[in-house]
Amino acid sequence: MSATWYECKVKYRKMSDTGAQKVTTEPYLVDAISYTEAETRINEEMKAYISDEFKITNIKVANFAEIHPFENTDRWFKSKVSLIAFDEESGKERKTNMYLLVQANDVKEAYDNTVAVMKDTMGDYTIPAITESPIMDVFPYFSGEEGELDRIHKFNEIKDSVPEVEETEEVLDTIEEEVLTPVLADTDLDEEE
Repeated sequence: MSATWYECKVKYRKMSDTGAQKVTTEPYLVDAISYTEAETRINEEMKAYISDEFKITNIKVANFAEIHPFENTDRWFKSKVSLIAFDEESGKERKTNMYLLVQANDVKEAYDNTVAVMKDTMGDYTIPAITESPIMDVFPYFSGEEGELDRIHKFNEIKDSVPEVEETEEVLDTIEEEVLTPVLADTDLDEEE
């Protein structure tokens, strides 16, 4: 299942470089399954960073196909990738655009990181644009941090909750006895006649 990313704009008072407080609005991304969950998650995340009051001013679905963080980087860049496909009916090339959010320190590094992400792509593609994104931070559902361990354990418990092998074998034995045996017996009778 692919992630749905929500862009949440948060308005709060921020200390400027001069020491004065000013009101600012910054966008953040959260991985969620609904607007309601996105609002809940951004509130949880922001409480850890902002001690004063803050307000969620907007939540919208972000149009990123994929998010790619890289170590030792501090800014996010929006990479426009055009996938090129040949349309056999019309005989023309067709381009389909998708947007990646890639972490990097500058535009050149963002380009290199985008190429690294796309290296296993089977088809042709071009990268027509890379721009710095205003996104301040990205909060995936499972970040692997210590605070997320409970969610990861719960996810793994659900994922691993499959029927025991013995139960499966019992079901198969029942199916064999009740369904397959009569069918095979009827087949033997038809062949004798």
